[in-house]
Formats: sequence, C-alpha cells, structure tokens
Amino acid sequence: MAKVVQVGLGRWGFDWTKEILPTVPQAEMVGYVDTSAEALARVQGELGIPVDKCFTSLDAALAAVDCDLVLGTLRTEAHFPVAKQVLEAGINVMVEKPFASTISEAKALIAIARAQGKLLAVSQNYRFFPAPILAARLLAEQALGPSDIVRLEFRQHGPTVGHNYMEMPDPLLADMSIHHFDLMRMVLNSEPARLSCRTWNPVESPFHSDPAGVALIEFENGTMVNYQASWMSGGPRTAWAGAWTMDCAEGDIWWTSRDHFGPEKAEDRLIVRRRGAEPVVPDLPAVPFIDRAGSLAAAVEAVDTGKLPPRFPSGEDNLKSLALVAAAILSAKRDGAWVEIDEVLE
Repeated sequence: MAKVVQVGLGRWGFDWTKEILPTVPQAEMVGYVDTSAEALARVQGELGIPVDKCFTSLDAALAAVDCDLVLGTLRTEAHFPVAKQVLEAGINVMVEKPFASTISEAKALIAIARAQGKLLAVSQNYRFFPAPILAARLLAEQALGPSDIVRLEFRQHGPTVGHNYMEMPDPLLADMSIHHFDLMRMVLNSEPARLSCRTWNPVESPFHSDPAGVALIEFENGTMVNYQASWMSGGPRTAWAGAWTMDCAEGDIWWTSRDHFGPEKAEDRLIVRRRGAEPVVPDLPAVPFIDRAGSLAAAVEAVDTGKLPPRFPSGEDNLKSLALVAAAILSAKRDGAWVEIDEVLE
C-alpha cells in the first residue's frame, strides 16, 4: 500500500481519476491537485472526491498529507517542473509518457532521482498486456530460433477515432510512436543502435504536421525492425499496439495488443507459426493489472518493496525510448538519413 497524490485533473487526468485509480486498491489516494477550481469541482461533483483531499497547488498538498508517491497526469511540458519538485522533496514520482520534453530534461530528472534515492517511473502502459509479455518470453526462449526481422504496422484514422491534436508537432513520432518504440525495446530485450525515418502529411489531411511515416530501426542484437505507421490510414485499423510479425529462423510469431476500445474491441492475440506445422495459439499469461493500472500497480510495488518489478519502465530505462523518438524526428528532418542513437543522447 502506498499513499498517492495525483497532480493534473484535466481531460486525461480526470480519466485516470475515474477509470484507473479505483481499480488499484494498493494505491491509497490521499490528495488531488489542479490549479483549476473547475477541474477540482468536477471530480468532487462527478466522482465524489472529498473536498479536504483537493488542493490548488502541489505545495499545499505536500504540506497537508503524508505521501509516498506522486502521480503526474499533466500536459507534457509540465512533467519536468512537477517531477523535479517532487523528487527534490524526497518523494517518489510517476509521470505520463513522455516523462520529459527533451533528452536533457530527462537526464536531469534521472540524476535527481538517483541522488535522492527515489523512484522515477514512467507510465508506459502498453507494456502491461498479455501479448507483448508472451512475445518477449518466446523470443527470449528462442521458441522458433532467433529473430532477425520484425514488421510492425500501426493504422488508425485520426479524424474518425477522435484524435483532437491536429496542431500537435510530430503527432505520430512524438505522441504515438513512443508506445511502439518502447514495446520494441521490451519485446526484443535489446537497445536501438541506429535508424532511418521518413514522414509525410497525406493529401486532405487535417493534421498540421506529419501523421504518417516509416522507419527502419537496427537493434544492438542485430534485429531489424520495419515500422510503418499512420494516423490517416484508409485501410483496416490495427489495435493501438499495432500488428507485429516477428520472423524467426524456424517460423514467425504474429501478435497484436491493446484493442479494447470501441465497438470493434478484441482481446490480445498471438499466433506461433512454425514452418511446416499448423499454427498454434498459446494461452496468454494472466496479467492482474493491465494498461495504466499495470503502470500504477508496478510503481506502488516498487515503492513498497524497494525493488523494480519485471518490465518496469523507470526513467533511466525509458531514456532509450525517448532517444528513439528524438532520433526518428531528427532522421525525418534529414530526409531519412541514418541517425545513431548515441547522437541524440550526447
């Protein structure tokens, strides 16, 4: 059990308060913070949050309650100052992805967390689903031998699914692809070495910046990932984690994950296709807390035990996912030129 204060009660923060926090009993909610009186009134009126647990500033909340963990569900540009304040106060923190706006901010937060001996966690919620967990295990066990090529496709039509950020810079790479890049690292259990990326804005797109792109990513273990993604796809949509085909020496592994929204929702799926044999659909592992609830439950466990759970997205680990995003954006600006991951980490 950990005492938790939530900071940020806007659209996404309200969703956390309503849909996620009640499902993680290990998180004892002791405070809610937002500078907007309207946002505080909404959680009080619609969700029954007690007035004495609501604060208009983080300073006021930390002065009034004992807290083990602060959950930051704010806009990206607010992640750094809030996480910095929390860590310097000697309190653990988890923030939404991306946990910082720049690599330098990310490095600064990691250094503060290390110096304070406190947890800096990132809600990379796509890690907490059964299909990618099983896919990572099958690759680690080399169930079909080593994998040298992975194909990942993401297709959604932003205007149809209610994407509300048409003016966002890099709506694909900065906002969506970080989920896919982070899953690549987790599933392959390897770090990216270099990549080439191209992006574009399709005809009649309402996006101000490029919502579609392709990338070729080389990992340190030799695996090449062919990534194709679009917020303006006219074809059949994929699940939010995309559709993955992992070519191995003796067959391939196909899987998809996080398709539990809307009328077309479906469970995670994974198929093992050994060459010359019938496809096999193995049982998926049980995951007690999925999606954002998994991120929060893992952070609470880390606070309670002092040990990082499996697949835990700490700030230090997540730096390489941020670096993949930064390298992809840089490569796209250079018309697809290869970019070494180390270049953006310097």
